[in-house]
Amino acid sequence: MGGLDIAKVRASFPSLRTGYIFADNAGGSQTVQPVIDNIVDYLSNTNVQLGADYSTSVQSTQRVSGGSVAAALLFNAASVDEVGYGPSSTMVFENIARALDHDIHPGDEFIITEEHEANNGPWKRLAERSGAVVKYWRTTAVEEGNPYSFTYKTENLLSLVSHKTRLVAITACSNILGEIYPIQDIVTALRRRAKEVGAPKVEVSVDCVAYAPHRRIDVQKWDIDYCVFAVYKVINSLTLEFKTKLTPYAQLYGAHNAAFYIRATVLESSLKSLAHHFLAVHDSPQKIQVGGPGYELVHGASGVVPYLLSLTPENKLEASFAAIAQHEQGLLRPLLSFLTDKQQYDRGVRLVGTNTVDPSRVPTVSFVVTGQRAIKSKDVVAEFDKEGDIGIRFGHFYAVQPYHPCDAEAGPR
Repeated sequence: MGGLDIAKVRASFPSLRTGYIFADNAGGSQTVQPVIDNIVDYLSNTNVQLGADYSTSVQSTQRVSGGSVAAALLFNAASVDEVGYGPSSTMVFENIARALDHDIHPGDEFIITEEHEANNGPWKRLAERSGAVVKYWRTTAVEEGNPYSFTYKTENLLSLVSHKTRLVAITACSNILGEIYPIQDIVTALRRRAKEVGAPKVEVSVDCVAYAPHRRIDVQKWDIDYCVFAVYKVINSLTLEFKTKLTPYAQLYGAHNAAFYIRATVLESSLKSLAHHFLAVHDSPQKIQVGGPGYELVHGASGVVPYLLSLTPENKLEASFAAIAQHEQGLLRPLLSFLTDKQQYDRGVRLVGTNTVDPSRVPTVSFVVTGQRAIKSKDVVAEFDKEGDIGIRFGHFYAVQPYHPCDAEAGPR
């Protein structure tokens, strides 16, 4: 397997011609040229209603259908009838939760993480409406004496499973900790435990917003029921330049919308339609699409897969994501080496999460400067702002719960 041709990659992103360093990486970044071309072409030439018999509408319908093909490939879904698009990951999860209203009963239990609120808030609100109970899979300390070093452990999740467990909502990669979780192993252990305790119906929802930029999603292999990622956060190779001699790269494949997967059997049996009452969408992803998605953005997404395939000579998504992962490790190693150096540690620099450099870690790095010479994170970011031509940020990044050990101002990322 060859490495990434970074010159070729950078040339695919018009915004990088300015020289600006887009290091607000996990928050979303820049758009690849084929996606831009598709959006402009759709709006210029086929911006009409779908489903009519005249030629432009036929072409428009075909283009939107191509977006579903792209989503099915990116999820590795069994069928295009299991995928769709929405305005954001938060809105998609909210619609799924609304469609589940009739299938959730008082006393049912939801297990959720302390992660990205998009895959938390909708389930908490559903629990309030239905009388379900919310349980939290909480983080565990990793480094004794360091309140910023924590992770999730599967055994803690399994201890929460009972005969009342109805839904488990987890993340494939933390957008704060930068840690990838072994979803296939977790779900296998979860389903085994659910069977042991007699839980009759357990569905699994996976937030891939922070995972999709870095690794290949495989909903079939993972054996999950719901999966969502934000297309505008599907970034390629990236890094935050922080007193290191790294070349910054920040790329985004798609536009500002989200793609979702719902297992076919679940789509048919668990969800009630939110669509217009006269639409026959019993087994269609249109069940949770209140109105249509932005058609130009869906067509834009069809430019993602060809770009990804072009990254390696194998012309396979698996090879492209493997090359991305390999490149990211090279970017991550010197950054973490600097931040965890004894001099920085004595200065009060602490990584949020773990300091592992291996395929279980992506180059999303959060840290604090604490101790007697503490620096508020907003002041760290302000120093970068003074330099100009670089963008990083601080805060909780819509993952408020993992920050409970941290200062409210903590967390440049």
